[in-house]
Amino acid sequence: MAESKTDTPLPPPTHAQSIASPINLILFALLLTLVYLRLRPKPPPTLSRAPPPIVFRTFTPPMLKPYNGENNMPVYLAVNGKVFDVSNGRNFYGPGGPYENFAGRDASRGLACGSFDEDMLTKDLEGPLDDLKGLGEEEWEAMRGWEERFQEKYLVVGKLVAVGDPEASKEGA
Repeated sequence: MAESKTDTPLPPPTHAQSIASPINLILFALLLTLVYLRLRPKPPPTLSRAPPPIVFRTFTPPMLKPYNGENNMPVYLAVNGKVFDVSNGRNFYGPGGPYENFAGRDASRGLACGSFDEDMLTKDLEGPLDDLKGLGEEEWEAMRGWEERFQEKYLVVGKLVAVGDPEASKEGA
């Protein structure tokens, strides 16, 4: 007669490895750490302090003069009656820069003529503004080009008027 399957000797039982082996515990802890690091709430980003607001002002030449970049002042210059904050271009317009003569001044004639000479600037700050008489069509075009470039790149912070102008007295009050 045939032997039944129950009569055959069975191999000795092997010990089943536990899930809690040291390597599995290390891998599980690593997985939990990675999930935590990925899903933990992030602190809100800190924003840098905003610069103080710049108010549109009316400037006279003597009021504009201190804005030449010295003594930690911003760098302003005027072109065709508009005052621009060119502080971002301090390397060009501030102290030691190639255009430093124009800082704190009306740069219209100098930019129109392509000259950085001191004689292109109005000497009498208390007198009338430069009316730009004597400029040719090419020089007017050059000045308008500079004005457009400044409007694209820099903030207009005011306008330039003569010392006796009624708008200047309103600003001072």
